Amino acid sequence: MANTFKEIKRKIRRRRLRIQREKLAQTGNGKHKKSVGKYMPDTMRRGLIIAAAAVALIFLVVLYIQKRSYHDYKILKTSEQEDTVSTNYAEMDGKILRYSHDGVSLVNKNLDTLWSETYDMQTPMADVCSGKAVIADKDGTSIRIYDKNGLTGSVTTSYNIVKAKVSKSGLVAAILDGGDDTWINYYSTDGSLIAENQTKIEDPGYPLDVSISDDGIIMMVAYQYVDGGETTSYVAFYNFGEVGQNDDDRIVSGFTYEGVVVPQIQCLSSHQAVAVRDDGFTLYKGRQIPKESQTIKVDKEIVSTFYDDETIGLVFKNDSKDKLYTMEVYSASGKMKFKKEFNIPYSTIRMSDGNILMFNSSQICVLDGKGNEKYTGTVDGDINDFFKIGWNRYLLVLDSGVNVIKFS
Repeated sequence: MANTFKEIKRKIRRRRLRIQREKLAQTGNGKHKKSVGKYMPDTMRRGLIIAAAAVALIFLVVLYIQKRSYHDYKILKTSEQEDTVSTNYAEMDGKILRYSHDGVSLVNKNLDTLWSETYDMQTPMADVCSGKAVIADKDGTSIRIYDKNGLTGSVTTSYNIVKAKVSKSGLVAAILDGGDDTWINYYSTDGSLIAENQTKIEDPGYPLDVSISDDGIIMMVAYQYVDGGETTSYVAFYNFGEVGQNDDDRIVSGFTYEGVVVPQIQCLSSHQAVAVRDDGFTLYKGRQIPKESQTIKVDKEIVSTFYDDETIGLVFKNDSKDKLYTMEVYSASGKMKFKKEFNIPYSTIRMSDGNILMFNSSQICVLDGKGNEKYTGTVDGDINDFFKIGWNRYLLVLDSGVNVIKFS
């Protein structure tokens, strides 16, 4: 009995020990699970903090770049052998189109020649849209069409050229002076004639400007005529797709503005256009049949205009001696982006790669698309031209040569 009792006590003790070990094991597992539960949120929290800090840093860097103004510039590349008196320059998709009366070339930011071609023109004028360009002999009969690889087509017109415009698709529209009549001809990228339209001064008027939509379907023309002693403008939209086949002269929509002069028009995209008027501007929308969408009228005399695909700018002269001008800048939807007074006696103002550039013979000023002043200063030498060719890269054409510069 004694041995049996001892064995029972040992069994009970072993059972208690086993229960205690199981409880300890369960407690340990619980603590482990709890620690793992704490560990996972901490890791995620740390990752989120790092990601938020990175986003904040990027935001601050972008904000700094946007708000930063420069006080000097550095010359990165120079070419003193340029004949800047008889040579003209235009930005062409981040490169530089250099043209004169005897030829044209495309050069990169290092002023290295990518291609060149000779011709003979008395008064060459160029229009560039993205990676396409047209050079026409004003009052002559020669048109040359180019892309980033060189010549794509040429035209010899029957009448003197008044103006030529190119689209992003490489199609070209030209206004030709035929004496009593004018012609508006439409050419393919290889120079072949797509369409020609004879116009008369009395109906629909004398063409002042022409533009082509990105996809080449719509050609926009601004006419001017005198009706009863009053100047009247007529803006016509020609459709060269299937939609325009059944309309007279392919005019799918047209708008008359009495007592208004429309000297400039521009197709901003394949579905949006603007007519710059002497009293403001009118916006149009529609890929096939453009319609008026909004008109912005001003009561001050407009002294300068500038625009690109996303921006329309008007400049007015002030009576104040402290601030000579007021600039109003609008989005392509007609919403005012900003209004700014300034005191720079500019001779040229333009949009260039999203920036607003102003310059005269010795001063340059650069504003970003929000009106922030990036640089204002004088330049050594007489300035012939100035435009943007890349991020913080500009081409400065002086009487002494050509410089690629960056602000610092």
